[in-house]
Amino acid sequence: MPYPQEIIDLGEKVKNWGRWGEDDERGTVNFITDDVLLEAANSIRSGKRFSLAFPLKQQGGLQLGSMPGRINPLRTMVQLNTPVIGDPSLFCTSDDVVTMGLQAATHWDGLCHASWDGKIYGGRDANTITYDGASVCGIEKIETLTSRGVLLDIAELHEVDELSGGHAITYEDCVNAEERQDVKVRSGDILLLRTGMMAKARNGDVVSYGSGTPVDGSPMPGFPGVGLGAVEFFYDREVAAVATDTITFEVMPWDPSVPGAILPIHCINLVMMGLTQGQNFDLEELSADCKQDGQYDFLLEASPQPFVGGIGSPVNPVAIK
Repeated sequence: MPYPQEIIDLGEKVKNWGRWGEDDERGTVNFITDDVLLEAANSIRSGKRFSLAFPLKQQGGLQLGSMPGRINPLRTMVQLNTPVIGDPSLFCTSDDVVTMGLQAATHWDGLCHASWDGKIYGGRDANTITYDGASVCGIEKIETLTSRGVLLDIAELHEVDELSGGHAITYEDCVNAEERQDVKVRSGDILLLRTGMMAKARNGDVVSYGSGTPVDGSPMPGFPGVGLGAVEFFYDREVAAVATDTITFEVMPWDPSVPGAILPIHCINLVMMGLTQGQNFDLEELSADCKQDGQYDFLLEASPQPFVGGIGSPVNPVAIK
């Protein structure tokens, strides 16, 4: 069953194929110019720093087995105070190895993560992705991802601790949050959208965080998240990348205004717009500080690990105010 026409039309409206040349594999990250980054440095006013990463761990990790292969980190020691040259009274080393899903916790999706109608970003054939990885649009093509970050606290806008399952973040939500917080999203910004869901995981309830909340009349779990209207906001403001504090990124059940849609935001953002998107960002401490001092912009360093051919990458985003 094809997507409803409304989704197809929106995808065409925000399509960026060829905008930065036919060989482009970075998409909207291209909005981060030298001038944008120089201006972003002006967002540092106090030197306060916030890590937005959820801890990478096996026990209590965010992955509950709902998606095949997305496992929490399995860390194993391979050397324990082992002499390197032979004399144990000299230098010894301890080493460990990790097996994990690259999208296990706080992460960016690469532009190759989603395909739509057999295509990935730029109109490339989805068959360019094999078991060897992505030959085009791998996560390593993002290179650096540092810019002015802006937090739009949508939960605070609606005066709730956590948005309800099925709440689709709209264009109006984004604009109203800007006005409430006295901040403006600019070209090249990295946008962070807070729903409040991460508080559950921070408090140790990763099951509730990962399984959502029931929504009346739907057999599927409910998550607040990005709706179709917000996509137009991202496009109009020339957002370089966008992340949320949820495991699904987009609203679930699928945007109630468009029945029959299955993960349409992933397809529109990643495939059509070339917009890097992130999930499981921990925005709780940052949002509390922003509410206290009224500053909702900051320098954000959130570069992915350069896994060649990677579909995504874990990240430790650091916001500097």
